[in-house]
Amino acid sequence: MTENSRSDSYAAAGVDITAGYRAVELMKKHIARTVTRSGADEIGGFGGLFPLDLDGIAHPVLVSGTDGVGTKLKIAFATGDNSTVGIDCVAMCVNDIVCCGAKPLFFLDYIACGKNIPERIAEIVGGVCDGCVEAGCELVGGETAEMPGFYPVDEYDLAGFSVGVVDREAIIDKRTAVPGDAIIALPSSGVHSNGFSLVRRIFGDDAESLSERPAVLGGKTLGETLLTPTRIYVKPVLKLLESVKVKGISHITGGGFYENIPRSVPDGLSALIRGSELRIPPVFGLISERGGIPRRDMFNTFNMGVGMTVTVSASDADEAVSVLRGCGEDAYIAGELAQTEKVSENGAKVVIC
Repeated sequence: MTENSRSDSYAAAGVDITAGYRAVELMKKHIARTVTRSGADEIGGFGGLFPLDLDGIAHPVLVSGTDGVGTKLKIAFATGDNSTVGIDCVAMCVNDIVCCGAKPLFFLDYIACGKNIPERIAEIVGGVCDGCVEAGCELVGGETAEMPGFYPVDEYDLAGFSVGVVDREAIIDKRTAVPGDAIIALPSSGVHSNGFSLVRRIFGDDAESLSERPAVLGGKTLGETLLTPTRIYVKPVLKLLESVKVKGISHITGGGFYENIPRSVPDGLSALIRGSELRIPPVFGLISERGGIPRRDMFNTFNMGVGMTVTVSASDADEAVSVLRGCGEDAYIAGELAQTEKVSENGAKVVIC
């Protein structure tokens, strides 16, 4: 950065170019943690470069995913904790990518803000880098846009984009599923990053409301509980794929069970979920009670303690659970596939009994 890069006129309009340079300098120590290859290009160019290593991949297929954090950001604004929403941003993209069996390779982020406060931007990107490290992918670039008059000075938006790769022959094919296949649940860390418009309507999104410590939350405040970042399932799932034939994976995001599980279930079959087996964190009971939300709406909005489901043959279920637990996931069997006409009169793809 040189003095020649400063524009007093632009600064008077609310955009501080030098703050952007300062933010990049603060980011670099975080970004370095995500590097997955030697000789990686330094941040700050016009495009993020990532040489493809296709060793062992006969027919490479690139898989992309993009998403944001949504109105969960309002909780971060109110609490002043911007350190974990970057993990959410990465998780929402890479968890989608791994559902077809792909390994995420790299990630880019986009932050739009009312005022570029370098320390805050670096805190956000630090969270993004935490997520990238957890997912085993590299942060190769991003963009910070200072937009005065569009966003309030103390608010921002955060979105991201990731690309992965999978061998065409290894793409998970839900058409291989049959009745009796087991559905394995991978527990969520909490609400993750969906349904926050409803959450905020129930609890509020101001500092005072979020400082409440309901007894069921074990001493944590509402704000701390709701900001718990989305769990990233990439490494456990990739490890599972090395050991067991996986027939379907669903990332449980917006739309909950009823919209997401059917995406990994073939025509003619339904997912029969045993509700009594589900390990539902207390925060969901609190949401339902405070908001008067009926059971079906809860399962149609939230993950209800299940961040991802994996379908395998019944004969492989115990091994799959063992592999996942060995990777730190407290996985368990939550249901099975059945012929639709035997479990549902209206043809529903998900039945929670």
